[in-house]
Amino acid sequence: MQKFAWGFVGYLVLVILFGAWVRISGSGAGCGNHWPSCQGVVVPVEPGIKTIIEFTHRVTSALSGLLGLALLAWAWRKKSAALPWALGMFFFLLLEGFIGAVLVKKELVENDASMSRAVVISLHLVNTMLLMMCAVGTAVRAGAERYRSNASGLLIWLATGALVLTNATGAVTALGDTIFPIQPAMGPELIAKIRDDLSAGQHFLVRLRVLHPAVAALAAAIVFGVMSYFQRRGDGSKWTLASMSLVVMQVCLGVATIWLAAPGYMQIAHLLVAQLIWVCVVTVWLD
Repeated sequence: MQKFAWGFVGYLVLVILFGAWVRISGSGAGCGNHWPSCQGVVVPVEPGIKTIIEFTHRVTSALSGLLGLALLAWAWRKKSAALPWALGMFFFLLLEGFIGAVLVKKELVENDASMSRAVVISLHLVNTMLLMMCAVGTAVRAGAERYRSNASGLLIWLATGALVLTNATGAVTALGDTIFPIQPAMGPELIAKIRDDLSAGQHFLVRLRVLHPAVAALAAAIVFGVMSYFQRRGDGSKWTLASMSLVVMQVCLGVATIWLAAPGYMQIAHLLVAQLIWVCVVTVWLD
């Protein structure tokens, strides 16, 4: 069952990436403001491409709920050490669906640039991280009745907290990059663009663009430093090494994303590595 649980973690990553594509492609209103139905019906008739994308995301999300329920039922029946994590995972799955419904019903999709959407999007990603944390916890604990964690204490909390904050600000930045696209720039042109973005007349999503790179740089230093400390003191594993390698990769991706003006494929790649870092750091904590 542990292999199934890790497979579920991988499936969640795919669902998360597909959800980002819904935003990037402007397909969030593909089913109108109907939820859980799509355009008022169970299966849309003669759907357009945006409807297909949004409907597919809903189907894959619903399937994650069924898979999560199966994991919870197994943990409950076996009285597994994974049960508390499976309960948390299923709770955050339900909350994930609720937040998604709020986005649709309140029409906080497509080109909506309101503060409400920015707040809900940030909460959505934080909930996604908590969901993923519990899914990873379920996978780690599914294989043993006894466990201990070498990576405990304030340092691991510092690393996980930095990652949560980084992802929350990243969600707002990605929203701004989608609604207010920019041209590729580097060097003096980039500095001039940042100054322009920070001017008082700009939309708040534009002015907040500079926040995420600053937070992400600090978080990268924190996570790399914490994982390096665990490695040096003898508590390291393949997960700490993977975390460190992924942090370096993410910094490079972040620079490239800024340079290329955040095209959709770079946003997807950036989000993928962010999720992999989160999975590795949580596993370091729990394994």
